[in-house]
Amino acid sequence: MRRPTFVRLAFAFATLTLVVSFAAPTAAAAPGVRYGIADDAWLEHGTGTLESRLAKLDDLGVQIVRFTLRWDAIAPTRPSAATDPADTAYDWSADDAILNGLRAHGIRVVLGLLGTPGWANGGQASNVAPTTGTSFGAFARAAARHYPWVKQWLIWNEPNQQRWLRPTSAAVYVTRLLNPAYAAIHAQLASVQVGGGVTAPRAAAGGVSPVAWILGMHAAHARLDAYAHNPYPLNPKRESPRTGGCTHCTTLTMATIGNLVTDVARSFGAARIWLTEYGYQTNPPDTVLGVSPGLQARYVGDASYVAYKTPRADMLIHFLYRDEPDIGRFQSGLVTLAGATKPAFAAFQLPLAEVSRQGTRTTLWGEVRSPLGASAYRLEKRVGARWVPFATGLTRGGYFGYAGTLPARTTVRTVSGSLVSPPLVIT
Repeated sequence: MRRPTFVRLAFAFATLTLVVSFAAPTAAAAPGVRYGIADDAWLEHGTGTLESRLAKLDDLGVQIVRFTLRWDAIAPTRPSAATDPADTAYDWSADDAILNGLRAHGIRVVLGLLGTPGWANGGQASNVAPTTGTSFGAFARAAARHYPWVKQWLIWNEPNQQRWLRPTSAAVYVTRLLNPAYAAIHAQLASVQVGGGVTAPRAAAGGVSPVAWILGMHAAHARLDAYAHNPYPLNPKRESPRTGGCTHCTTLTMATIGNLVTDVARSFGAARIWLTEYGYQTNPPDTVLGVSPGLQARYVGDASYVAYKTPRADMLIHFLYRDEPDIGRFQSGLVTLAGATKPAFAAFQLPLAEVSRQGTRTTLWGEVRSPLGASAYRLEKRVGARWVPFATGLTRGGYFGYAGTLPARTTVRTVSGSLVSPPLVIT
């Protein structure tokens, strides 16, 4: 699948006879963004069978899943043949069922490696780096041998924050984790991509800003095929995926994604961009950081559009599928803890975003993501108590667009097959 450039997309719509047509993709167009989910706990322990949970991902239209292999859980004791996944010290069984199930359902996996066993760091906590990179590189090679069909790999998670990596040093991250794993995975598998960074949007206490981290990784001669980043908003009440970000700060969020692209290009040339964790919590249940369920749904569409138009972006991973039991943790699920779907569930299936408006001239962008939808779609607007179609068409690569007359406060939605998007109010 190839995505057309939005400059051509936005202005190539024929509004005669209610048909919206697409500009054809060009030879220079980048590969399409894959949209996915990260929720290891739900995949492992959610209600129903694993097969039923995987079927829910199919219905949702998930194209990629981020999943994490815990080195400390898979190898609690030191293996004698560390690059051999069949060594008796390794136990892959807990992860095999999930990963093989995702593969059987045709869902791509971006597989992360995380967590140091005590035997590799002098008996310290799992967020302490291994003493040398040799042991981690050997584990990475064993993982690549065990899962040879996985083509995209992530090294660690948010190492620029102290709670995830100590010492919180870009040089330590590169020399003991990233570069050894990069060499090992590439030595084992052809045509793979290894993502480094996986940074949090800010330093937090005792951490390093992502801007400084990128520079530190460059200075340490990092090897990577993609730079991964988790572009959460700093203040969800004031920052949307497209507005409200601090353009002059050393933080990097979805609203300032252009800064990330620039910084990565300066340090790592043509490296791809992976947006590996993102989401907005809802109120209810989070009364402190949550936004309304309707606003969360709108932001799913806005974030999807931002990823779509971001140069070299290959993925956007939503965190989570289901809210977490602890109210102090993440409540950014597409469904509640009790399993009720939020509006964001339908927004993930049929993301819709208002791209621009000048007077009554409005440009919309959208996607039909779920296989429950079809390539045919229609856009409807609310007129009194009725929904009235105003544009129809066929998607191209899953995407569609509209440019026409829609005054402010018009409420619109997408319908495709059995799917209906949440209502979107034109600003």
